[in-house]
Amino acid sequence: MTIVQVIQAIWAVSALALIVLVLLHSPKGDGIGGIGGQAQLFTSTKSAETALNRITWVFSVIFIGFTVVLSAGWLGK
Repeated sequence: MTIVQVIQAIWAVSALALIVLVLLHSPKGDGIGGIGGQAQLFTSTKSAETALNRITWVFSVIFIGFTVVLSAGWLGK
């Protein structure tokens, strides 16, 4: 197994994890009440939502980083 195949496997797993994590997020749209930040007055940020946001960001950075590396061909074949 070459380094390219390992990175492709990690890239595919991060893509699937990113899909699942985005689907786990709670909807934030409050219709017309969301305009101007009015909806933020009555909501509290929970630690689970914060952790989910951080994990989603980590997987998105991994996915985008490996996408750039794989598409640029920096590793050779």
